[in-house]
Amino acid sequence: MHTAIVSFHVIICIAMILVVLLQTGKGADMGAAFGGSSQTVFGSSGPGTFLGKMTTFVAIFFMLTSLWLAYSSINKSSSIMDGSSAPGVERTIPIDQGDNPVSDGAAPAPEPVKEKAD
Repeated sequence: MHTAIVSFHVIICIAMILVVLLQTGKGADMGAAFGGSSQTVFGSSGPGTFLGKMTTFVAIFFMLTSLWLAYSSINKSSSIMDGSSAPGVERTIPIDQGDNPVSDGAAPAPEPVKEKAD
C-alpha cells in the first residue's frame, strides 16, 4: 500500500511539473500583440481555464498524497521488536562457602609475598 502511494505521488509530481510548464507566463500576451501565433492548442481562451483547473486538481492530489505519506511515516510500526516481550532475566544467588569470599567469577588475587628479615 505504501509503495503504491509513493509511486502515485511521483506520478502526480511529474504531472504537476508538466502542467505548470505548459502554462503561459504573464509576459506572453505582449508577444502575441506583435504578430505572435494566434492558433494555440487550447484555443484563444483555453489555456487559462483548462490549465488553471488542471493545476488545481493536481495540486489537491499532491497535497493529499503528501499528507497521507507524512501520516503513514509517523504511525509506521515496522520494527522487528514490535510484539515481542523482554527476555526473562535469570538471577543466581551465590552460595557462601565459609571463609572464602564470594567471587564474581574473576581469578583469585595472589597472596602477598612475605619477606624474611635478616
